[in-house]
Amino acid sequence: MTVRRIAVSTGILMLCTVMLLAMSISPVEGAKHEYDLIVVGSDPEGIAAAISGARNGLDTLLVDTRPEVGGLMTRGWLNTIDMNYAPNPYGPKYEILNKGIFLEFYKQVEGDSFDVNTARRVFNRMIAREDNLRLLLNARQIEPIVTKKYRRAKVEGIKVVNAEGETERYYCKRLIDATQDADIAARAGVPFSFGQEDMGYKSKTMAVTLVFKLAGITDRDWLKIRRVLNTDDDIHTGANSVSAWGFKEIMEKYQFKNPRLGVRGLNIGRQNDGSVLINALHIYHVDPLDPEARKEARLIALKELPALVEYIKENVPGFENAYLAEVAPELYVRESRHIYAEYRLTVDDVLENRDFYDRVAFGSYPVDVQATDRENTGFVVGNPKQYAVPFRCLVPKKVDNMLVVGRSAGFDSLAHGSARVIPVGMATGQAAGAAAAISIDKDISFRKMAQKKYIMSDLQDILNKQGMDIKPFAVKTPLREHWAYEGLKFVRRHGLASGEYFNDYRLDEPVTAAEFAEILLKLGEIYNFDLPEKIERYAGVDKELTVDDLEDIFSEKWIKKQPVWEKIVENDEGITRGAAFVLLKNYVQQAGR
Repeated sequence: MTVRRIAVSTGILMLCTVMLLAMSISPVEGAKHEYDLIVVGSDPEGIAAAISGARNGLDTLLVDTRPEVGGLMTRGWLNTIDMNYAPNPYGPKYEILNKGIFLEFYKQVEGDSFDVNTARRVFNRMIAREDNLRLLLNARQIEPIVTKKYRRAKVEGIKVVNAEGETERYYCKRLIDATQDADIAARAGVPFSFGQEDMGYKSKTMAVTLVFKLAGITDRDWLKIRRVLNTDDDIHTGANSVSAWGFKEIMEKYQFKNPRLGVRGLNIGRQNDGSVLINALHIYHVDPLDPEARKEARLIALKELPALVEYIKENVPGFENAYLAEVAPELYVRESRHIYAEYRLTVDDVLENRDFYDRVAFGSYPVDVQATDRENTGFVVGNPKQYAVPFRCLVPKKVDNMLVVGRSAGFDSLAHGSARVIPVGMATGQAAGAAAAISIDKDISFRKMAQKKYIMSDLQDILNKQGMDIKPFAVKTPLREHWAYEGLKFVRRHGLASGEYFNDYRLDEPVTAAEFAEILLKLGEIYNFDLPEKIERYAGVDKELTVDDLEDIFSEKWIKKQPVWEKIVENDEGITRGAAFVLLKNYVQQAGR
């Protein structure tokens, strides 16, 4: 009963605070229904886009179905930012790559981990300062107004069912879709892939998470948490004054009754009142585009939380007196739609540290693929030093007059594992707002803008004057010189090779029969071709793969015809992982003919 009373009273207090903050921003009652720019979605990316549009002289409307702005941060309680730093050996070790509006926000919340209420106040303050920006919250439904001419669709505005159930129309010269799932773009007819289907895995998405709050943790408890995580032997754990990450081995021992639930190491964010937010609970097989599926996922998590919290209390140092206080208003959804844009960023672009003429943002976060189920618990594909996000990734196929920003922009699913982070999203949002101003001023479509390098240069100049640091760069990728690199790229595109944080794919180390068989079996499922009859006998065989094994799986004649045969013969150590990747690539390509 105590926990429930605290949760309810705190929830009422938070709701009142949100209502007061929302009321302090210019209401939309009596406002006109025509704007230069409409931004749909008030996640951090949408806020950046709306502020950017307003600062570039556009009469801007920011619309959302939620009762408050901030989205993933204020509703999903993601209170720790996955940062992007520049690879600068001659300058600051942790120079932030994406500056501008993101850096304004970052400085006001005072770091990469913060109190959710602080983020809420900062976002509202930033919006309220913009005279050209109006805010419309609590919409029941938002639909695009689309016209078609000569087989091309054009977004003219939005239809909004307001809180009273009335339908209103808002027209605009340009629109930015900053919803988490690219909802407006999809409804307007923009093509997209779902989850990891572009890798060959239909209906597979990264797990969703319900962030929960634990109270009862004293300053002494926090010091204990810091001491344990900062003195263990794991380089991937640690803690500071406001956040902590670790306890993976302890959490892996927790036994879930529901197979759709899992847990990873705890990501812990300390709040100003001493409570902590826990980002760790995974819910599998959730269709994030289905409201009923989201409700079901939430109920599954809520049912498990009492037992999970009790386990944390009994087993995790520093949590002995913790109790469940609240849960986030929304699920943290990592993946859903990936739109098809004028350019789709690939995992090769990310890990080869590519630059583009139409660069508008930069990334450097690892390609982090979270768990999809209990068997596939997630992995790091690789770790870029710096790559550019092209403006073309924001320009959707088939529909004019709009841009898409955020995690559902034009990124392949693996590239999205790095580009989905908030600093990248806010940078693309800022670029989109500025691009809308240029597009209107020059009376040119986004699609044509993206094709003209001199206009992209103008956009970059504007962004730089407004606090960004957009300039060409060159980062070497030594791995590209390896003779087996093309084979690596082939299997990596399907998430079947992991270089982890140091980009070490162990290409020159022996490969096991089990690993070779597992990859070939998965490729067979993806490409739907007949596999060699004997391949399954090697599944689970924990020994190094040999030439005799290859001749048994395929045939001596086929193996000796392969260009990689000379590399195999000259290597006394057996079949290397690099040689195996090349063979797999060749076999799949030949089998698919």
